[in-house]
Amino acid sequence: MRRRNVYDTDALRLLDAVAATGSFTAAAARLNYTQSAVSRRIAALEARAGGPLFDRLARGVRLTPAGQALHHHARVVLNRLARAEEELAGIHGGHRGTLRVGAFATANVALVPGALRAFADRFPDVALTPVEGPSGGLLRRMREGELDVAVVSDYPAGLPYDEDVELAELVEEELLVALPRGHRLAGGAGGEVVDLRELREETWIEAPSPGGTTMLAQACARAGFAPRATVRIAEWTGKFGYVAAGLGITLVPALAAPAVPAGLVLRSLGESAPRRTVSTALPRTPLPAARALVRLLAEAAGQ
Repeated sequence: MRRRNVYDTDALRLLDAVAATGSFTAAAARLNYTQSAVSRRIAALEARAGGPLFDRLARGVRLTPAGQALHHHARVVLNRLARAEEELAGIHGGHRGTLRVGAFATANVALVPGALRAFADRFPDVALTPVEGPSGGLLRRMREGELDVAVVSDYPAGLPYDEDVELAELVEEELLVALPRGHRLAGGAGGEVVDLRELREETWIEAPSPGGTTMLAQACARAGFAPRATVRIAEWTGKFGYVAAGLGITLVPALAAPAVPAGLVLRSLGESAPRRTVSTALPRTPLPAARALVRLLAEAAGQ
């Protein structure tokens, strides 16, 4: 005889609330329970799970390894149920509900905001929830049911394959080199091309993944050298600040060009320039509103 599954949604929501707040008391307040009811339900959940899910500390509680495992699955289940509600709302009532939109930082300079403005004008009953993060993290969050659509990039070191995510290319773009205005190669006409080999002695500002091969390293290898040194800075504002101070140079995607400060100069690397692919990502069963946003993103990328 099959064992009855007692991991009902209320129990999973309670587990999530306690994990998020780190306290039975705070979780009780969030869910409008009494503390004693929370304690009893967590004890019953632990009995079903076969062991403790929380370490009881002097102040609050903390997930045990078993609790972390169950909480991960609880988040997936709860997010997918929320998506199901949104999908049904879209089917029965048109485009409405909430659309959770992920994007990497430079896509949020112009591409994504323009598409979201057009979407909001066309579908005013859909609430948009933007989320920013690195592409790999966005794909993970989509797999766990936390995002409905995302804009991702294979820069700086490619994208992981995920059979649960549908990728569609939006645009392939050149990576430009950002130089301080006083750099020896910053003068001349705006369309002037810089030979990558002339930058072999420069310090590069980037944030490579540990042990990964970046597009910069690949481009330099094709040009016959390895980058002399790199300074690890992840955020674009920090990269721009370091370049402006003359502490190095960096690659800038064409999508981010409008956000480059006046103290920097962008130059093309011509045929040796690295290129990145920007794509949309959808879960296996996307919401109708997510499909509509992807069409608007494609229109914006083509302009």
